[in-house]
Amino acid sequence: MSESVVLDTALCLPASEIEALIQGRMIAIMPRTFINSGRQFALYPIDISINLQSYEEYYRPSFLSIAQTVLAQQACEKVVVKAWARCEGCILHPPESLDSLSLLTVWTKEALQQTLGQRPHLVLAYLRVYLLPQSLEILLQSQNPQFRPLNSSLIVSEANPVLNDRTFAQRKHQLEKLEPSLHPELEELQSAIASLTISQPAAKQLDDDIKVFLGWSSEKLIKQPDANLAWINDIAKLGDRSIEQDEGKSNYQAGTDFENIARRSLDFLGFKVEENYKGGAGGLDLFCSQPYPLVCECKAGKSIPDRAVEELDRIGKRHLKENYLQATRLIIGPGQPTKNLKESAQISKISIINVMTLQKLVEFKAKYPGAINLVELKQYLEFGQIDYKIDEYIDKAERQIKLRSQIITAVKELSEQDNETLKATHYSFTVTEIRVHYNVTHKPKLIDEAVHDLLIELSSPLTGYLGRIKGNDWNSDRFYFLRDLPTN
Repeated sequence: MSESVVLDTALCLPASEIEALIQGRMIAIMPRTFINSGRQFALYPIDISINLQSYEEYYRPSFLSIAQTVLAQQACEKVVVKAWARCEGCILHPPESLDSLSLLTVWTKEALQQTLGQRPHLVLAYLRVYLLPQSLEILLQSQNPQFRPLNSSLIVSEANPVLNDRTFAQRKHQLEKLEPSLHPELEELQSAIASLTISQPAAKQLDDDIKVFLGWSSEKLIKQPDANLAWINDIAKLGDRSIEQDEGKSNYQAGTDFENIARRSLDFLGFKVEENYKGGAGGLDLFCSQPYPLVCECKAGKSIPDRAVEELDRIGKRHLKENYLQATRLIIGPGQPTKNLKESAQISKISIINVMTLQKLVEFKAKYPGAINLVELKQYLEFGQIDYKIDEYIDKAERQIKLRSQIITAVKELSEQDNETLKATHYSFTVTEIRVHYNVTHKPKLIDEAVHDLLIELSSPLTGYLGRIKGNDWNSDRFYFLRDLPTN
């Protein structure tokens, strides 16, 4: 449990720069004077616009929109304190370092030069920032000294750090050594979508993912339930719906509802569902053209009628001609198929899956968007009743995800172990180091080449679970932890 910390003072900082600290965009400030290492204080936002000719001249373009948004949200009578911080040391930066320093912070080179011209030295103070469990409102005061006393002591804890120990150490080392950002393009992308995060849930998720990848956040991302995916819970319900108990709906309407949600399910899984083929009298319920031809017959109700195979054969051949026999053929419905239906399906090489199995696939896709490979899935769509084959495929995919999660955990454990026993700035590891650590506690044992393939996949910008420092050859590549891959 985190120990309590009592704060009596607050550090006055521009509101936009406090926002940068809270977002994890930077970990340093330009204090007017040195701050003693270990000193702790609340972060009191002030408006500096009256002291600046132009925000455009002071903040880098990638941060400008965020700074302007914060300025527009400033209250007239009260300030809102969201975080507190502890100083982790100060450092002097010479004039020749301003170009590199600007690229690692939110300030322009001109702003750094302006600050240096007003003070004997350009001082950077490293702040370890913690979020308050609840924001605190304080009456606005006209005077803005570097520190101001709080009206009453504030009891806080270290329970909610913006960055964990390892990530903060990495960022501090980067600033001290003026090491350039590894992903400036992603920083620009994050800034471009920052203004969309309030109104667009998808933009918020992407924003969170990019921040984790860049090292601006080290919290595990807790995905909130997506309201747009609530329909997934209705797949089995609509398939199981008894026509006689359908709350007044006709047989035709119940069948149409199930067909529509099956169509939506296949589209969500990644199949290209052709809109020209729809059910109805004499119509083909579903036809998918990509990544391979897939023909589906949907049967709502408590059972699948024996005639379903004959209907699919007849209607499929009528609409698709000779292409029908080349397609994967599927009947989706609730309940256990009859003996006659299973025999007919075997003869016609048609597969039968329970509607709950379809829902399992869609749920798995929603949980792990990139985990289902439709081409690989095809070999599990063998004719006959195939629910157990689909379960085998999901189990296999889950094992593959678990393996990747364990590799990520191995890198994370090395990082945490390294911070305890070696210098905190040494945080990246070779393929062999990761393989040895993984093999100590897991079976089957992996070889370097297999681990390297997994590490490359997990450090891709499209996944962003690990970071990669490219070496002269694959064996000299180094990898470091960015974020967890949670599994059940």
